Amino acid sequence: MNTLPERAIYAGTFDPLTTGHIDLIERGLKLFPEVVVAVAANPGKSPLFSLEERVAMTTEVLSAHENAKVVGFSTLLVDFAQQLGASVILRGLRAVSDFDFEFQLASMNRRLNSSIESVFLTPAENHTFVSASLVKEIGRLGGDVSQFVHPIVYEALCEKFKQ
Repeated sequence: MNTLPERAIYAGTFDPLTTGHIDLIERGLKLFPEVVVAVAANPGKSPLFSLEERVAMTTEVLSAHENAKVVGFSTLLVDFAQQLGASVILRGLRAVSDFDFEFQLASMNRRLNSSIESVFLTPAENHTFVSASLVKEIGRLGGDVSQFVHPIVYEALCEKFKQ
């Protein structure tokens, strides 16, 4: 009988970390003894927050979850997962439109390292429309995003948009 792996990795830019991300991390923690939240440097996306800021915010927001570990990375995800001993990559699917990209990504990751599996989770219904891009756009235009992010992240967003 196979058992679930000890460690899964949930990677993303998390610019910023949203309630949808937190929901998926908490769901992952119900399935795996440890979830590594891997914050991607991803300079190609021109993030609002630096990698250090995103790692620090995510660490603070998830501090109550003992078995959630937060790390930054700038390498190929499957290589990073293997370095950490994670044999599962968690991915979120908010809508059918996410499926094509996620399927392609999972197929490529499997081709690069067949020992690492992709597992897809759907967020709770009240998070399906939340994306970091929308949160940033709404915040940039002066809208209230407090219901879509943790208070720590909301404070940081307000500070960024004041500048």
